[in-house]
Amino acid sequence: MKKTWLIAPLTLVAYLPSQAQNPIIKDVFTADPAPLVYRDTLFLYAGHDTASVQETNYKMPDWRIYSTTDMVHWKDYGMRLSPRTFAWATGDAYAAQCIYHNGKFYWFVSTFHKKDDNSQGGAAIGVAVSDRPTGPFKDAIGKALIVNEMTKDKPHAWDDIDPTVFVDDDKQVYMYWGNLSCRWVKLKDNMTELAGPINVITPKNYIEGPWVYKRKKLYYLVYASAGTKPEMIEYCTATSATGPWTYRGIIQENVPNSFTTHPGITDYKDKSYFFYHNGALPTGGSYRRSICVDYLRYNPDGTIQPIVQTLTGVAPAK
Repeated sequence: MKKTWLIAPLTLVAYLPSQAQNPIIKDVFTADPAPLVYRDTLFLYAGHDTASVQETNYKMPDWRIYSTTDMVHWKDYGMRLSPRTFAWATGDAYAAQCIYHNGKFYWFVSTFHKKDDNSQGGAAIGVAVSDRPTGPFKDAIGKALIVNEMTKDKPHAWDDIDPTVFVDDDKQVYMYWGNLSCRWVKLKDNMTELAGPINVITPKNYIEGPWVYKRKKLYYLVYASAGTKPEMIEYCTATSATGPWTYRGIIQENVPNSFTTHPGITDYKDKSYFFYHNGALPTGGSYRRSICVDYLRYNPDGTIQPIVQTLTGVAPAK
């Protein structure tokens, strides 16, 4: 399959201290933020909402990349990946995460599968790979990593979405994903094969959008939840990447003008940051969302303090 790559010119989102920084991307609608720190740069991988004001479902044609070195000025690399990259895929560009491992960048994405010999359709997870954080990316396997037929605990066809991938201190790779149930599996070091069975866990109030990371001796499983409707963000902790997970509570209340939200967490230049999306831009909404960032703070015991959603966002990182 011949692939073409769209290289967009870089643009800069300006920061004026007297103005609201959030949402941080204002020229297009973005969702499902996934930060990655590589060397001295924070890269932000994002979904792209293009539904009209009148539409009542998602229209997400591609994934985009942004970067910053100070948390207030953002380079825009444009569209860098789409479901068209995957010959087996059809449908929308749902939540995704890119991680760096063994000298390469692996972008784990959720989209939908064509009806063929490998799957009868439904949500699926694929992997794209690149030598650079901004691509170009290509399908790393030539087929989906996860298809709907591999997960039977839920009957709906859109349950295999929202992958998050975590590399533990011993270099074991884990992937977590799922809608209405949270699945996890070990991956082989090549990032493109399963290294064990798929496991199912049921964190309290879990809906979708997991994000897993480790800080000091604690593992964190943060997710979009049904604590109330619309979604909030809740979390669990564990002393192992495989659990058991202890529920810790709500850390982010409902966001403005969107019934979904989605966590993305990272440390950068001695600060902890919490990325999420809302519907706060003019003409925005649940299908026209926008990425924001605020500070993430911890208590001495490692629990997370409630996220304070702000219009001003974060200060320039030194």
